[in-house]
Amino acid sequence: MKWTKHFQTARTPQNQPIPGSNQKANHAGGYAWEVSDWTQLDRFLILGSEGGTFYVGEQKLTVQNAQAVQRCIEQDGIRTVERIAEISESGRAPKNDPALFALAMCASFGDEKTRKAALEALPRVARIGTHLFHFMEFIQQFRGWGRGLRRAIADWYNQKDLKALALQAVKYRQRDGWTHRDALRLAHPVAPSEGHQKLYRWITRDQFEPATGLELIEAFKQVQQASVPEAVKLIKRHRLPREALPTELLVRPEVWEALLPHMPLEAMVRNLANMTRVGLLTPMSDASRLVQRKLGNSEAILKARIHPIKILAALRTYAGGQGMRGHGQWTPVQQVVDALDGAFYSAFGNVTPTGKRIMLALDVSGSMEWGHIAGIPGLTPRVASAALALVTASTEAQHMVMGFSHQLVPIGISPRQRLDDVLNTVGRVPMGGTDCALPMLHALKENIPVDAFIVYTDSETWYGNVHPAQALQRYRREMGIAAKLIVVGMQSNRFSIADPRDGGMLDVVGFDTATPEVMSDFMVQ
Repeated sequence: MKWTKHFQTARTPQNQPIPGSNQKANHAGGYAWEVSDWTQLDRFLILGSEGGTFYVGEQKLTVQNAQAVQRCIEQDGIRTVERIAEISESGRAPKNDPALFALAMCASFGDEKTRKAALEALPRVARIGTHLFHFMEFIQQFRGWGRGLRRAIADWYNQKDLKALALQAVKYRQRDGWTHRDALRLAHPVAPSEGHQKLYRWITRDQFEPATGLELIEAFKQVQQASVPEAVKLIKRHRLPREALPTELLVRPEVWEALLPHMPLEAMVRNLANMTRVGLLTPMSDASRLVQRKLGNSEAILKARIHPIKILAALRTYAGGQGMRGHGQWTPVQQVVDALDGAFYSAFGNVTPTGKRIMLALDVSGSMEWGHIAGIPGLTPRVASAALALVTASTEAQHMVMGFSHQLVPIGISPRQRLDDVLNTVGRVPMGGTDCALPMLHALKENIPVDAFIVYTDSETWYGNVHPAQALQRYRREMGIAAKLIVVGMQSNRFSIADPRDGGMLDVVGFDTATPEVMSDFMVQ
């Protein structure tokens, strides 16, 4: 009898655990390693749980992530708060909602020190009025309005400069059924200045008294009844934001022309379609050239902390000439499309090239076509991973791009292509079951020298006759190359194909803006 046919550690079907390992069954019926609660916390803060995955619905996935947050709070509440604030402040996540949700949990379920730290961190995580309203909606589902919470909300208002607070009052007026009036009436802040007192009185009682620092409020009141020429003057003089204007003014190109020069980068990216639809952005127009200059300013993009996924979503929508839900059409300006493409790479900052030989392996299986990255419609992990891979491809001279499901195929994409074309190309690759060992097996079979395999996946692997970690070990042994494996997690589940006991394997989170540089550092170690 050939005993090793039934028991060995070098080759194990993926629907069985490797003997002696602590692998767990994943959602697809295969076996993989569970990531730590701290890694899952990062995945949740960056990727969220909106839309769920192919195997796990949104409700169950959210509960699993919330339970991981609870365990982190129990292990080290202060560390949890600091991690939430760090990822939120640095702009590493495409959406801030998971951070606000997790912070509300810390302020509700932690011990006294953790609750205190969470409320003190509120201004770091809730930087604008919309964030504050989200936090208030989350936390009232967990706890009551005690003295500490009221004081934290009051401090959020009192610690802001008067002009900055006036901008919050006109730009972010309501969300989730909450308004500034609701927040102030619950918190009862003692105004730190006469100007703050007048602003609070206007917010809560609609009684306005002019004061130095409240010119924006006066302009906001005037623009509600202004003609188009008057509105343009008010916008230019007081830098009124788009959100302060009545809807009927936002169909006029001259109004958008007045808004554009001082419009924040993220707001500009969100409104490219609107400005094109009303006729402001046209080929070779002054407005189009201004947009190109803004998108071409790498330093400004990094300073604005605009997340690359927001640029990618804008590119995908704008280049398509139609809203995601079919509302509104426009003819995209080609120079603007190209500028968005360049801005995507700029948003990751400078990535250090390693000079290593790299295989970029994209999981194109059926499970990767389910769900949306950060809740953005149409941006599935399958196509988003291609855009993320191109960040490394654009930096590293020696690379090849492969796609895999139950078989492995070359994918003819290049950083020289526009991102929207790349996404469409990957979207047409045939799907199948998941076998994450294929990149290593293929490289070994074809005698391809690879220093690092970067696999973009949800780790729901189950199809193959050998585990990815075993395939890597065989590749190292037979090729004589100390190849590394980097697993880029594209879903906020608990699984990874990386063996945590192997120092040559690394887990990172997809669409964390820090990921490309972390991978570079790991490859040269």
